[in-house]
Amino acid sequence: MQTKLKTHRKWLIAGVALLATATPGFALFGIGDVVFDPTSYANLVKQFTTLQLQYNTIKNNLTHFSAKQQWQSVLTALKTTNVKNLFGETNGMTTALNTNSPTASSTAWTAATVPMSSTTTSYLGSQTVGSAQLAQLALIEASDAVSPDCLTAVGQYRAARTQNATAVSSLASNELDGSSGTNSEVQQLNLLNAAEAQKMAEMQTQGTLQSCLASQMAVANMQQRNAAAIDLNTTAFVQQQRTSNNVNAAREGNTWQTYLP
Repeated sequence: MQTKLKTHRKWLIAGVALLATATPGFALFGIGDVVFDPTSYANLVKQFTTLQLQYNTIKNNLTHFSAKQQWQSVLTALKTTNVKNLFGETNGMTTALNTNSPTASSTAWTAATVPMSSTTTSYLGSQTVGSAQLAQLALIEASDAVSPDCLTAVGQYRAARTQNATAVSSLASNELDGSSGTNSEVQQLNLLNAAEAQKMAEMQTQGTLQSCLASQMAVANMQQRNAAAIDLNTTAFVQQQRTSNNVNAAREGNTWQTYLP
């Protein structure tokens, strides 16, 4: 294609040169006079300039970088996690952290956490909503719901990185290719679109992980909030008891069983 453009350019230059050297002439007896028209000459020069600009634009579009390795970056590899499981306390944890398996995540979280006994369940049944005991129960239930999902999200991300490794490597190879096979304007635009698509997939996957982090922060804030509320309630109760009961040891008539220091 470049050879054709060069040939075309040579013909244009020769034509303009011929016109530039033309001089007015006159035939015998005034018949068939050759007239030099400056306007036509100017139009031809303008057309030549436009064609030359188009030629240079096409030539520049066809020019490709021969050395692209200076832009090469390294994809961070995620190591496969292997969780020890001496007595069954982490059953499913390794699978949950490395693959997309909600079942393994639920199994692993159940095995790694302390269950509530039937006695505790019966005791909590007599409590009212808003009590410290049911607040702690709500914290446990929220954590049991969020944490397995976070294990699954981590496993999904690791699995996706492994599955996408071939596509990422192929795109990087084409982007760094210095030959003319991948350097046309349309091919380069396709590579840009592919890179944007990969970027979008990565952002969406990381969005899942960020949602998991936000959920874990909410559970952690619940625990801190409950602890602060219990401390304030305890302080108020102690103050009320000290006001209502004589704390002096002299002439005590009974033992105060509800005192909290």
